[in-house]
Amino acid sequence: MATKKAASNTKKSTTKKSMPAAKQTTTKVTTVKAVESRPALQNPTVSKRSVRLSLARTPLIAALIAEFVGTFILTAAIIAGQGQPILVFFALVGVVLAVGTLSGAYVNPALTLAALVTRRMTGLRALGYIVAQVLGAMLALVILNAYVQAAPAASGEMYSSAAALFKAAALPQGKEWFIFFSEFVGTMIFGFAVASATREKKERSAAAFTVGLGVFLGLMIAGSAAAFIGGSAILNPAVAVALDAVTFGSAWPIAVYVLGSTIGAVVGFVLYDLLRSAEKEQA
Repeated sequence: MATKKAASNTKKSTTKKSMPAAKQTTTKVTTVKAVESRPALQNPTVSKRSVRLSLARTPLIAALIAEFVGTFILTAAIIAGQGQPILVFFALVGVVLAVGTLSGAYVNPALTLAALVTRRMTGLRALGYIVAQVLGAMLALVILNAYVQAAPAASGEMYSSAAALFKAAALPQGKEWFIFFSEFVGTMIFGFAVASATREKKERSAAAFTVGLGVFLGLMIAGSAAAFIGGSAILNPAVAVALDAVTFGSAWPIAVYVLGSTIGAVVGFVLYDLLRSAEKEQA
């Protein structure tokens, strides 16, 4: 009898212990099913997240758009402001503050090539930047020219004149080398300031004003020198195309406003990097 009671007690305890295990297994399965069913109820949210992730994985596209927009704004401001250095200063500061975190706000093919030479960007990025910058400058010219074409014709009054877009002065004959040197010096000063803003870890406002003051000083010095002989200083090949300074019928405009400014920017970047590395070695 004792043996039968012990056996029955063992069966009861085994049955009691197995019941919670079965309940736990059922609970786990139910939980997994609930988790698996949630994405189906949140398809719109998942699709929005996937779009954001796809944009986040293409930062180069965002940078190219930023360079396009920034160059468009800068070129439009230069044309509307008649190329005044103080207006170019404020326009460039605004562009750097607006798109600097997206692309660096180079908005200048000469500075882009200087950044490529000094290993601040890759060749693919530099090529994309230059294409975006030229297209942005040309779009500014096309839009402003459309407004000029739609302007009313000049009346017969003495002081009235037809609307016209601002253009760079023609290269003075026989003095092209003077304008070449002014472009070189002005862009070298500008490039030195931009190299400082890109290498040093500064606040956005400090970097923007450094770049703006760089172009202001470069335009003041180079523009004043070029004006003595009837020329202009631009310091930006993309803007030079929009200002009708670069014509492909002659080699001098390309040499002055493309080659001269590019060499000046490269020298400015390299000079800053050399001085910076020498200072670090002394420290």
